[in-house]
Order: sequence, then structure tokens, then C-alpha cells
Amino acid sequence: MKKEAKLGVLGGMGPQATQVFYQFVLDRTDAARDQEHVPAVILSDTGIPDRTAAILSGDTGALYQRLLEDGKTLEQCGCTALAIPCNTSHYFADRLQGELNVPIIHMLRETAAALARQGKKRPGILGTDGTIQTGLYQKECAAVGLEAVSPGPDTQKLVMSIIYDEIKQGETGSREKFAKIDKAIRRMGCDCAILACTELSVFSTYHPLPSFYLDAMMVLAERAVEACGYPLRTI
Repeated sequence: MKKEAKLGVLGGMGPQATQVFYQFVLDRTDAARDQEHVPAVILSDTGIPDRTAAILSGDTGALYQRLLEDGKTLEQCGCTALAIPCNTSHYFADRLQGELNVPIIHMLRETAAALARQGKKRPGILGTDGTIQTGLYQKECAAVGLEAVSPGPDTQKLVMSIIYDEIKQGETGSREKFAKIDKAIRRMGCDCAILACTELSVFSTYHPLPSFYLDAMMVLAERAVEACGYPLRTI
């Protein structure tokens, strides 16, 4: 175990997702006492501009600079690995990595790799308009031989409604809306689906989902534990 390791969490996107992410890290660490858990510095910067709005408008300067400043702050705190529990912000992950010395655990890349190891072929992507329209998951999935599928317009509106109208506003999320999303994704011939927005990860804590769904934020939590040299708990 690497006692010198320290996890940096660049969070606040949204704050509840950051809280759930840290709980995932705790849950997945094989620890029996405080001292066996991963040391972490959590920066929940709720002032970071909305990622989807910035990316789709093309006005990303302020957003990128805020992410970079936060990354450097965590670097200065002695963090040895960075986790960013926000799928859409990974639009900037490689660029950020070029300006930081601490390795960023790439949530999307790790999730695509996990599906490839499971033998999946056609994942459905449930995320924000920013994640979908920039093709972030499509690119990472294609790199490991997977054909990522995005929802149709009506289904995507339901996904965005759960994210922005419900979870981000402190609600638990509509099971009825998600049932419609589930039916649509399965009809598209998907053999699995990715919870590709951390608000959907929050949704899944209120409404447990079947193994058809892979939670990208859970994958990030597992890789974060491993990146810091700590053992995973089998669940």
C-alpha cells in the first residue's frame, strides 16, 4: 500500500455527485479502519460554469481556466492522482493533463475499457447534450472496438430532464421517465448502457438499476482506489 498516495477530487459538478463519488471510493476500498482508507483532498468548486452550456456555445475559456486552476490547487496539495467526477468536463481532460504533472484518471477511457473487458459491443450512452454532441464516449468506445449509440432526440430530452430538472434540483428523479429511456435504449439493440452523467449516478443510488447499466462514476471510484495503491473491496 502506498502510504504517500493522495487522491485529489476536482468536484462540484454537481456537488451531490461529488459526495456520492467519495462514498463510492469509501465503499470500494477494502478497509477495516480509518487508517486503511485512501487519503483525499476534495475540492467541490460549485462556481465552475455549466459544462454543457459552455461547450455547446463555444465559450469555454472561463470554464477551462477554472478547471486548470482547481487542478493546480490539488497538485499543490500533494495529490498523486486526480479524479474528476463529471463526464462532460472530460472534453478538456487531455488538454488539462498537458498542463498538470499529476495524472488524471480518465473516467470515459476507463469505462470504455471496462466494457471491452466484459465483452460488450454496443453500449448506449446516457449523458448530457454536451457529452453526446461532442462524441466523447463515441471516440473512447471506438478506440476499443465498441459501437457507442446515443439516444434519439425525444429520449435525450428525457435524459436531460432527469439530470437538470430533477437531480440537480435536489429531487430523486423520475422512475417513469427512466423506464421510457430504458425501453428506447434496448430497442436500439444495445447490449449495455453507460450512466455517462454523474447526476445519473446519483439517480442510481435512489433507484438501483440492473447490471445492464455500467456506472462510469463507479468505474472512476474503483480506478481511483487502485491508482492510489489501495485494495478494492469485492462487492
